[in-house]
Amino acid sequence: MPVTTASAAVHITPVVFKTFLKHAKNKTRRLKASKEEERPQDDVFFDQAFNVVKAFIDLGTKNTIESLQAFTNTHVPAPYWAAVSPVKIPLSTCNDAADALIEWFGPEELTHVVGGERWWQVRGSTGVDAEWIAQEADIASGAEVKIKGKNLTADEANILRMEKLDTVMLYVHGGGYFWGSINTHRYQILRYAPQYPWPCPLQDVLAAYLYLIRPPAGAIHKAVPHSKIVFAGDSAGAGLCLAVLTILRDLGLELPAGAVLISPWVDLTHSFPSIMQNFETDIIPKHGFLAKPSTLWPVPTQPESGGRVVPTVTTDPPKPGNSDTLKASPFSQERTGKGSKFYGPVETLQMDDRNSPDSPTVSHPDSSPRTKAAEGTETIPEEDHNINHHEPKPPKVLMENPNTPPLELRSQIQMYAATEQLTHPLVSPILQSSLGNLPPLYILAGDGEVLRDEIIYLAHKAAHPADYPTRSGVIHDAARQKANVQKFTTPTNVRLQVFDGMCHVLTVFLFTKSAKYAYRSIAEFVKHVSTHDDEYLRNNPFPAHDTPSNVEEKPDRLERGPRTMYPQNSETRQATSEPCPSSSVGKDTPQTDADTDHPLLAKTLLKRMQIQTKRSPEIDDGTILQGQMVRERIDIHGTVRAMEPRETLQALNMMPCHIGIIKEAPVQRWNDGQKKWDARFAANTKKVLKQKAHYEAKAERLIKNALDQGFVHQSYGLSHEDDQFPDKVSADTSIGRIQSDRRWGPFDLRNEKPPATAIAGRRDTPEAVALLKKHIYHTAPVTHLTVPKLKQMDVIRAAFDPHDDPNKPPRQSVSEEQTKIHFIPIHGLRMWDGILGYFGKKSKARAANGINAAK
Repeated sequence: MPVTTASAAVHITPVVFKTFLKHAKNKTRRLKASKEEERPQDDVFFDQAFNVVKAFIDLGTKNTIESLQAFTNTHVPAPYWAAVSPVKIPLSTCNDAADALIEWFGPEELTHVVGGERWWQVRGSTGVDAEWIAQEADIASGAEVKIKGKNLTADEANILRMEKLDTVMLYVHGGGYFWGSINTHRYQILRYAPQYPWPCPLQDVLAAYLYLIRPPAGAIHKAVPHSKIVFAGDSAGAGLCLAVLTILRDLGLELPAGAVLISPWVDLTHSFPSIMQNFETDIIPKHGFLAKPSTLWPVPTQPESGGRVVPTVTTDPPKPGNSDTLKASPFSQERTGKGSKFYGPVETLQMDDRNSPDSPTVSHPDSSPRTKAAEGTETIPEEDHNINHHEPKPPKVLMENPNTPPLELRSQIQMYAATEQLTHPLVSPILQSSLGNLPPLYILAGDGEVLRDEIIYLAHKAAHPADYPTRSGVIHDAARQKANVQKFTTPTNVRLQVFDGMCHVLTVFLFTKSAKYAYRSIAEFVKHVSTHDDEYLRNNPFPAHDTPSNVEEKPDRLERGPRTMYPQNSETRQATSEPCPSSSVGKDTPQTDADTDHPLLAKTLLKRMQIQTKRSPEIDDGTILQGQMVRERIDIHGTVRAMEPRETLQALNMMPCHIGIIKEAPVQRWNDGQKKWDARFAANTKKVLKQKAHYEAKAERLIKNALDQGFVHQSYGLSHEDDQFPDKVSADTSIGRIQSDRRWGPFDLRNEKPPATAIAGRRDTPEAVALLKKHIYHTAPVTHLTVPKLKQMDVIRAAFDPHDDPNKPPRQSVSEEQTKIHFIPIHGLRMWDGILGYFGKKSKARAANGINAAK
């Protein structure tokens, strides 16, 4: 059963009743068993919402990727109090973004890492879908907007009305890089993709930014100054924001005023400890985002001989997609004084010799030199060892036991990028050689989320570039990354807030005090960085005082604004220690929450005259470090306290050479889940293989018919250079036309190597066939010399196909094209918004009752 409102209701309803019945019992048992502090789950409404979200994501893993994409990219009408104007960022702006990416990568990296410069520019749509969003109340007043000689549509008028709001938030939604859309996240924005894998989403986000600062011809809005734009995103969207910021910085382009990163996913190798520790307190599935097999995913559809994870057998030098050699380097043998065969990277596996006083002196960019030589060892110059043998390349897996033959991955584990691309700094920004010289960053994380450690590390790496170097294996052959180490040394201003007990993307749970505090703080940050000049911000990078959480029930707006540009990016097209205890400092910080049901409510009410929230006394290195970093923890009531010292945080005690390495434990956990899915859907897998063969035959037939009908392209039939070729056939002879701004199509990929999931290079999915047909008959790139007419039989066949239309382009992938509701406008996404509103009202009512009782 696909993901629909009905199937979601069937799947989630039992969870709601189960949670309700167990909540009081579990809470009582936990509080009696220990003196633990309160948790967000102690609130029945959060407990329900948490389990509802977790159950929905679980439902998604039991269905195909396409089904989840269709559900989350279904158009949902905006509420009456919101002004929402859809726009299309045109191909011309997308081309400008592509040119910037081509410059960033350079020819060698485009060929050997990306797989070419064309395939990722191929798209079915005529641009990037986006929305302008603002609250009606913010733009209602003012004179009527007009443009001389033009009759404005309602959407265009709204966009002009929004220009009274100076600040623009460019928001990039999350969803694991393969699901989610404008519709899933619009309700959050109003409060303040495997088909198109990496680097497609980078191009989309970059295009959205260029669209704002350099409006193309025909755009209704004026150019927005870069100093008035703030990037924002959650999860995968936040990771994209950070990656695009580094691109803008590296190319010397104008940077936005700042960025809000909510639970940013910045390490796709899952190398940090919290990945294995926090899955019970997070909404992310234990085994990752698995899916029922379809023509799209997984890759390969069924495991090869031996399984999806197998002992390494590669002995040749590494090639793209292969693991590195099993042979130990001379450096490894000299370092240990042994001559036995080693299966793992000695330098990274044997951490103890880095911390031991017996370590030899080794010049290594990952650590400071140690000086005391051990018996039987000698100082080994950096140039005498090959770092590639010490830090395993994907798909090789770092083993916990150094004497165990390493495993290697035979399947793609992330939908966003091929396994061998996961350590690229634009895929996993945690591996950027420098995160200095960026605009101010406000970074939020939940203490209970699986991404907690990488987020904490990210914040400190940006604020202290010299203290957190990137491992050598990443920058060894990357000229740009090497240069950036020396080029970008200025610490980035960072405010890091970790929220007690909260899960991934805490802002989803709008009604909680934590989320309300976060929205208010985000609003203050956006207003601060977009309304002050550079000189002021250099000395005052963040708002001077905290605003008490929940003084008002309604969300805080930036006086009048900001308006939000929200691109439908093509992600929808996809050595540990125990956790450190929270500091007890500042527990008696006065509460100023009108909604709170804290046991000390009466005491709190007596102190309501004190509006400003007090900060806890600074501990150890303090809340502010070097004037560049604010480090805070927020409890479930919105009380701020200083974060514990850096040396006590497990994320910051990791060796650089262990970061961005695919490790045994998370791989085995993923493999365990994938094995269950392979067994559960074995019969479905056989059907999928037949479907893929069917669509491959259909694609070949489509191409053959097009050639018979007069299709001419340099790869099929006559070439551009053929002197015998007549003038181009006019587009008037067909239902389509050649688009001057569309550079490339699926027939332009000779000598390119698109990833296995990329729709541009495939012929075995219905979406790939639809893309072919659209480029041949409807919106051809400039490399097509003709636009052929459909044969009469093709027209008749299309008329009987519910998914086709002889007069319109075929529907493209649901990752790229929104699905419309044709009947009753009831959708699970709108229902979720209603549920959140209900929980919020109940929480407010309960708080009001408590206040009245206290009075």
